[in-house]
Amino acid sequence: MSQAQSVELKLQNPSGLAFDISFASGHKITVDGGEEFGGQNLGPRPMQLLLASLASCTGMDVISILQKMRQPVEEYRIEVAAEEAEDHPKVFTSITIKHIITGKVDEGRLAHAIELSDTKYCPASAMLGAVAQITTEYEIRQP
Repeated sequence: MSQAQSVELKLQNPSGLAFDISFASGHKITVDGGEEFGGQNLGPRPMQLLLASLASCTGMDVISILQKMRQPVEEYRIEVAAEEAEDHPKVFTSITIKHIITGKVDEGRLAHAIELSDTKYCPASAMLGAVAQITTEYEIRQP
């Protein structure tokens, strides 16, 4: 049986939108709404966290696979952009993930590592891919 995940949220102030989130790992973050909605900009928005989760999930997969392949990654950056539906709930309709690698990395190995993450290992990609079209790109920069 797989391990259950849990988080705890506590509203900072009954007149605001900011929540302090505590994770089972002991980490904490604050999430808030935009000022235009009554938030105080005390933390990222929930939908931004979804994109960050997707990027970090695939990034951890890809870098782990490249390390096992002994690829010389000097720097790794991921850029994620998404489009939202016009009507509520404003779910993401399309997401573009761009992996930017600096190093003498073999292009075929990088493409394979990304494909494994996209199709086999990253649960965030599988979940978000059920409602949004996810496109993946990559760029290799020489040191």
